[in-house]
Amino acid sequence: MDEKLILAKWVVPSAYEPPIKEGGVFIKKGVILDIGTKEQLINKYPNVEREVFENGILMPGLVNAHTHIPMSILRGLAEDLSLMTWLTQYIFPVEAKLKKEWVYWGSLLSLIEMIKSGITLFCDMYLFEEEVIKATEESGIKGLLGEGLFDFPSPSYGPLVKGLELTESLLRNFQNHPLIKIAVCPHTLYTCSPDTIKSCLKISERYGAKLHIHLSENQEEIKLIRERYGKNPIELLAEIGGVNENLIAVHGVKITPKEIELMSKAKSSFIHCPESNLKLGSGVAPIPEIIKAGINLALGTDGPASNNDLDMFSEMRTACLIQKGIKEDPTVITAKEVFYAATEGGSKALGFLDTGKLSLGYKADLAVIDLNNHSLQPDYNPLALIVYTAKAGCVSHLMVNGKWIMKNYQVLTVDEEKIREKIEKIKKEVLKIIS
Repeated sequence: MDEKLILAKWVVPSAYEPPIKEGGVFIKKGVILDIGTKEQLINKYPNVEREVFENGILMPGLVNAHTHIPMSILRGLAEDLSLMTWLTQYIFPVEAKLKKEWVYWGSLLSLIEMIKSGITLFCDMYLFEEEVIKATEESGIKGLLGEGLFDFPSPSYGPLVKGLELTESLLRNFQNHPLIKIAVCPHTLYTCSPDTIKSCLKISERYGAKLHIHLSENQEEIKLIRERYGKNPIELLAEIGGVNENLIAVHGVKITPKEIELMSKAKSSFIHCPESNLKLGSGVAPIPEIIKAGINLALGTDGPASNNDLDMFSEMRTACLIQKGIKEDPTVITAKEVFYAATEGGSKALGFLDTGKLSLGYKADLAVIDLNNHSLQPDYNPLALIVYTAKAGCVSHLMVNGKWIMKNYQVLTVDEEKIREKIEKIKKEVLKIIS
């Protein structure tokens, strides 16, 4: 059973390759070894097991390049507030009493949501990240994961020095894991001093690890950084030595042309979280300018407490429409550019270079969209359907490393009902904290 043919009405190999009508892929030991039309593949591999989706779109799994998945337990807790009010008056107080078992069950809840959203790879920064890792391994999807680091004591690890030690320990322990990579995750420049960032950079350099950090999310943050250091956030990070190929810069809502140039020259990656930025009133990142500068662009949902979902289809649609509306130009950004950001761009940013598209030698990380959904008809243009029309509930099957982890809308790796029961109990405990 190491070999299989996956055949579908449409195959969308990547953002910039033409869709294949009545096509498929040949998979051996979890790797894509051939791609073509259904007829070609059946003739070449007549005795190989086939799975046929007569009315489906076969596509690369989506990449959620920035989130905080345990925060599903805080979804809806505080709404219609500015970022700093939301954080300091609601989120931080609850997180100060956070329990690691909450992180585990909240992670599983979000992982179910992501699986049903066609996501095969994600990037997470939070507290008690070992619990996130445990849940991710159980779910069967891939993750670039890291413990959030702060100057102040964490409810997870205590003083910063322990957080740095934990990060190094995780980097050592997960060097060759088939699903998990570890990132160094200083939270922001307003919760981490330049000295803290320098300590994080030393670890990143030592292990060749990604540096995952929030930057220039809103005007209030930029004002704070300028008052402290006399520079904008990305300029400050560049001065410290942190703007390089390993940088995963999240948000950049108020990024300047000079900062765009710094990131472009350094070959850093930029993660756009349009729905969270809109919901928190932070603004809209200059995505056409970032693309034009040649910066690797990826998409993220941000956490489920500030979005409030983990639907990457919705994120793609919003990323396109908001730019077209602001610029009053429907050509300013294309479905292909956004689909690239949600697949290959995300994989590149997170350092998973063997996934993100359906291509020879790549891992078989793929999703099937069910065209029996009435909103997906007629299917003139499958790529446009993916970006502008599809929703999380349209994904019927999900595969990672050649293994199905969802079939016929049913997640195969975790117990959905048990997770719902645990989340209801956690909700009652959280309400006691804020009451």
